[in-house]
Amino acid sequence: MVLRLGSPRRRINFGLIGMTFILSIFAGRLIQMQGLDSKVYEAAAADQRQHTETIPAKRGSITDVNGHDLAVTVEAREVSIDPTKVPADVRAKAAAILAQQLGKNEQEIAAKLAKTGTHYQLLARDVDPVVATRLLQGPVPALSAKKTYKRLYPAGELAGSLIGFVGDEGNGLGGMEQARNSLLAGRDGEQRVETGRDGQRIPMTSSQRTAPVDGQDVRLTIDRDIQWAAQKSIGEQVRKSEADSGTVIVMDVRTSQIVAMANAPELDLNNWRKAPESRYSNKAAADVFEPGSTNKVITAAAALEAKAVTPDTVYQVPDRIRCADQVLRDAHAHKVEALTFRQAMAQSSNVATVMAARKVGSQKLYEMLKAFGFGSTPGGGVPSAEAGLLPDYRKWSGSQSCTVAYGQGVSVTALQMASVYQTIANGGVRIEPQIVAGTTDASGRFVPAPAGKQTRVVSETTAKEIATMLESAVGEEGTGQLAAIDGYRVAGKTGTANRYDAELGRYEGYTASFVGFAPADDPRLVVLSVVQNPKNGHFGGELAAPVFKDVMTFAIKSKKIPPTGSAAPTVRTRAGQ
Repeated sequence: MVLRLGSPRRRINFGLIGMTFILSIFAGRLIQMQGLDSKVYEAAAADQRQHTETIPAKRGSITDVNGHDLAVTVEAREVSIDPTKVPADVRAKAAAILAQQLGKNEQEIAAKLAKTGTHYQLLARDVDPVVATRLLQGPVPALSAKKTYKRLYPAGELAGSLIGFVGDEGNGLGGMEQARNSLLAGRDGEQRVETGRDGQRIPMTSSQRTAPVDGQDVRLTIDRDIQWAAQKSIGEQVRKSEADSGTVIVMDVRTSQIVAMANAPELDLNNWRKAPESRYSNKAAADVFEPGSTNKVITAAAALEAKAVTPDTVYQVPDRIRCADQVLRDAHAHKVEALTFRQAMAQSSNVATVMAARKVGSQKLYEMLKAFGFGSTPGGGVPSAEAGLLPDYRKWSGSQSCTVAYGQGVSVTALQMASVYQTIANGGVRIEPQIVAGTTDASGRFVPAPAGKQTRVVSETTAKEIATMLESAVGEEGTGQLAAIDGYRVAGKTGTANRYDAELGRYEGYTASFVGFAPADDPRLVVLSVVQNPKNGHFGGELAAPVFKDVMTFAIKSKKIPPTGSAAPTVRTRAGQ
């Protein structure tokens, strides 16, 4: 048989028609991709290749008033790895090397290397550039090191809670670091680059770069040496008296600049993560307490301004006085005795202070407390500064209308009380406390901070009369004898107040304090010391006055403030003289 085959022309025609159809689809698709939608696919390809990298700005420094570094920023590296490119048989050795070099836990590193479902694992921040370079040149594969910065605190715990610290994201989390974060942080830059599948930059490709703007430096009014002396003295007294905490503030009388602001115990900034949260707070500005007898100068100011008393006004003073349903007592029992108002202040008589306050009245006393800054935030840029508690006089209880006169029933911060004595020492003119001396502008030029707002609170005559009364309080008959400094005239006041414990919901323990200024006749510095809840002793004259003496002695020597050479004026201290 002869097998006849059909004509191939038909099959070829069908094949050509099919191929033409398929090719037309491809051609249409190419026209769509390269013509109609070319921009869309070009943009998508560019997005795959292009990556935006953040260029971190260098954080500004924080220095003391003389330019000594308290917080600085240095270059560092952020080390990461691509676990998918680390062979299983070398992971254990790689984990050991990385843990040893980075100071990390080996099991933690091994767990990150085992996460092969991701191309990125952060191994460590704040790595020294030398260490990072050594690792990149070592046997561990797929490592990357990104340039960053880390914060260092050369002075450790010096003014720790005042300065504050910076978190992992580069933002200030406390103190000046937080309060001036936007100024210190600057503004990060960015760079867009094209990379291949392996993450390496493609040579000769375009890039766009926005340069970072480095942060500005902040210069504080703090003097490093005086700050050290203040922390040392209050720290020793807190340990010796077994107190909960303590505070010292040194303030320039003429400018209200804070020369030292010390707390004990203090925060070590190089180990802030391990510190209890109670140390994060700048207690000198944030903690409120009832001031006790240091508050009597305000009652004296109100009485003198109202012409209700003079320093020589004589009172017949018993050791107790009834006020509403309460009987208020002096610190020591005594018979009725004739005391001048000056002598009553020197001996810190509660009863005599209440007698003077009654001549003034609650409203005028309240207005004087407000004028001295009670119940309002001090301002001036001090981080975490609180307003304290000053109830409206119309809400005072019967006994409170008396106790406020000698500092119970009203709450203040150490900063507020230091400001009161700055006002008296400055001739009755209150200046808003200052903690920032100035900043650097974009060109690195120092720009001084504006002076604090000035407000006259009492007359110069009243201020001088109170100053002589405070000088008597440090004299032989005063409660502040341990604050006296050889060769210098010193004015000051002790304070011993019952301490309200918020956790217990009752009064428990004491607040011992002393605040004063020197030289008394030409005031330059105010020093305030506060000891909270001491267990060994509790009087301000025995616990806080010696701290005042230590710190003031160091400060006047450091500032080279000479004695005035004048003698204290002869004043009438006893009734009948």
